[in-house]
Amino acid sequence: MAAPFGFRYLLSHIHPLQRSIFPKISAPLYRSFSLIFSTSHKHTSLRPLLAPPKAAKENTLVLNKDERFGDGEVSFAEAVLSSNTIAAIVTSLGGPPGAVGIVRLSGPSAVPIAGKVFRPMSRKRRKDACWWPNSHVVEYGEVLDSCGNVIDEVLVVPMLAPKSYTREDVIELQCHGSEVCLRRVLRACLDAGARLAEPGEFTLRAFLNGRLDLSQAENVGKLISAKSAAAATAALAGIQGGFSSMVKSLRAQCIELLTEIEARLDFDDEMPPLDCSLVIDKIHTMLQDVNNALETANYDKLLQSGVQIAIVGRPNVGKSSLLNAWSKSERAIVTNIAGTTRDIVEANISIGGIPVTLLDTAGIRDTDDVVEKIGVERSEAVATGADVIVMTVSAAEGWTSEDDRLLERIRSNKIATSPVVLVVNKIDCASSCCEWVDTLSSSFNKLVFTCAVSGEGIRDLESAIVEVVGLDKIPAGGTKWSVNQRQCEQLVRAREALVRLESSIKEEIPLDFWTIDLREAVLGLGQISGEDISEEVLSNIFAKFCIGK
Repeated sequence: MAAPFGFRYLLSHIHPLQRSIFPKISAPLYRSFSLIFSTSHKHTSLRPLLAPPKAAKENTLVLNKDERFGDGEVSFAEAVLSSNTIAAIVTSLGGPPGAVGIVRLSGPSAVPIAGKVFRPMSRKRRKDACWWPNSHVVEYGEVLDSCGNVIDEVLVVPMLAPKSYTREDVIELQCHGSEVCLRRVLRACLDAGARLAEPGEFTLRAFLNGRLDLSQAENVGKLISAKSAAAATAALAGIQGGFSSMVKSLRAQCIELLTEIEARLDFDDEMPPLDCSLVIDKIHTMLQDVNNALETANYDKLLQSGVQIAIVGRPNVGKSSLLNAWSKSERAIVTNIAGTTRDIVEANISIGGIPVTLLDTAGIRDTDDVVEKIGVERSEAVATGADVIVMTVSAAEGWTSEDDRLLERIRSNKIATSPVVLVVNKIDCASSCCEWVDTLSSSFNKLVFTCAVSGEGIRDLESAIVEVVGLDKIPAGGTKWSVNQRQCEQLVRAREALVRLESSIKEEIPLDFWTIDLREAVLGLGQISGEDISEEVLSNIFAKFCIGK
């Protein structure tokens, strides 16, 4: 008689199960299965052995509120085997349907679950025979629901452990792209014993299985949500390990130094004298690497949030024309009547790979018109929250007392000082304007001359924006990785610890105090890579991911 399916599957996956991403759960399950399928003839009750300890279940990093084993008849052993197998739609939903959509399975029972719902067309299969794929070999077939009805024609892409994204068995079902088809296929997988994946759970498993470290996993999220080519390039550089390799190197150096110092605390008489100058040189090198990484923090903020630029000025100085010329669109209405723009008009562009939002505002002046007054108040609010202010004046009219009052209002309303660029517009309408401009240039971060009608000066304006926000210090094309706020905080923590260590060495403080600062640096760097990380931090990071990634 052929061995039961559960036993044959267990034999082929016994080692992956032992290295499951949930060590606190997998160890007792592994011991239980070893007893169940033992060669001993002693009768053993299945249910008590298979029930995982309560404490272990509470400590799992993946929520199990959506666990479901389906309505079909599934043996208890098979249910436990598939309890850690997850499924989700991994392609985008909500917009127009694509030609193809993907449902992904990952876990120790991904293959048998897929075998229950997938019927290959390339070869006939007996009803009781199990489907076993060749890794990375595509198969064509049909998906069946729990009642045996065909619900879609699909291509199946099997990626068996460890050569997969999660380092578990992964099966991807490439379905037709409508939401109806995808949800029906997903439902069939859930009914067959899979559990609906939590947000970011596939990447969480990749991290817990050692496929990615935590900084690489965070860059996966950045790549998915990238709003520009530069953001995508920086995220990809992070995934490929540029930043994580630097962090690992720094942490290894700190641990090596810590090991030597702790050895000297116990065996100082048996070791040669410590060369403090070499230690200080090593600390300087590490501090340089940390500072170089911290310099990319501002770039990451720009890549993720973009830049808001408020175009402000008196009425009828060409603000709306400037926005249209800059965005190469007719977003704002342009007339010769002062006060045409009453509300905020937005346009999205890209400067140096950074997403930029241009905000055309109502002309700021004292007025009795109720509607225009509201527009002026909104303009001042936008200027207060903008990253860069472009103050526009007319070359034909020159600098006026109203411009003085406007600049004073801008300066007084700003909580944190943002750079202000002076744009002298309508240069085609004035023969010379250099006399009054020279006296004002020192009051602004940059000065640019433009003609919104012809587009003259737009490139100079973009160059000025690049300089005032600090993009000129970033490598061309954004090819370098960048650090996010969480990573930045831990780098600052490590830097401060290394600075204290250097100070302790110079002041000849006992070696015991050196170890305190070195341990602090090691902990900070470990938080970045995920080698010393709490469950709360992990939950916070992966909760920001979409379901399916």
